[in-house]
Amino acid sequence: MPRGQVPVTADDGLTTRQRRTRPLVVVHGGAGKGKSTAAFGLALRGWNQGWSIGVFQFVKSAKWRVGEQTALEALGRLHEQTGEGGPVEWHKMGSGWSWSRTQGSTEDHAAAAREGWAEVARRLAEQRHTLYVLDEFTYVLKWGWVDAAEVVRVLRERPGYQHVVVTGRDPDPRLLEIADVHTEMTKVKHPFDQGQKGQKGIEW
Repeated sequence: MPRGQVPVTADDGLTTRQRRTRPLVVVHGGAGKGKSTAAFGLALRGWNQGWSIGVFQFVKSAKWRVGEQTALEALGRLHEQTGEGGPVEWHKMGSGWSWSRTQGSTEDHAAAAREGWAEVARRLAEQRHTLYVLDEFTYVLKWGWVDAAEVVRVLRERPGYQHVVVTGRDPDPRLLEIADVHTEMTKVKHPFDQGQKGQKGIEW
C-alpha cells in the first residue's frame, strides 16, 4: 500500500484529523511468535510521541523479566530526568503465576487477575495513560477469571484518547468484535519445534 493511502474511502462523517486521532483497540492473537514483541514495539512508538505508557502483564511470573521491560523502564527514567518521551509504568498483575503453576492456587491467581483488571479499569476511567498494553490478557478471559462482557463494556465506554493493545492466543470473539485492529501471528516454523530452548535476546 502506498504511504498515506488507504484502500477504501471512508463514509463515516469524520474528518481526516478526527480519524487520525481515534483511539484504537488492538488485538495481537495467534499461535505464532511476536504478539507481545509487536505490542512493546507500539509502546516504544508511543513513548517517542510523549505518550504515557502503561504495561500490564497478566500471566508471566512476577520473577520473569523480559528485555523490553528493562528498556522501557530506562526510557521512563530518561523522561523523568530530561522530559524526553513519555512516562512509563510496568506492572505484573498477578501473584507470580507462571506456566508451571507452582505458586498459589488457581483461585489465588484468578483473584489476582480480577484485581489486576479492576486496576486497569480504574486507570481507563481516570484516563491515566495514552497507551495500555494488556499482555497475555486473552488467557484470563479464556479461563473465565475476568468477565469478557465487562471488559468489552469498559473498553467501549473508555473516555478520551486511550489506545488499548491486548495480546495472547485465542482472543474472545466478543473482544474481536470491538477491535479496530486484529492481527493473527501464524507459526510456520520455530526452533522450539526442534527441541531448542529459548535464547537471550530472542525470547527475553
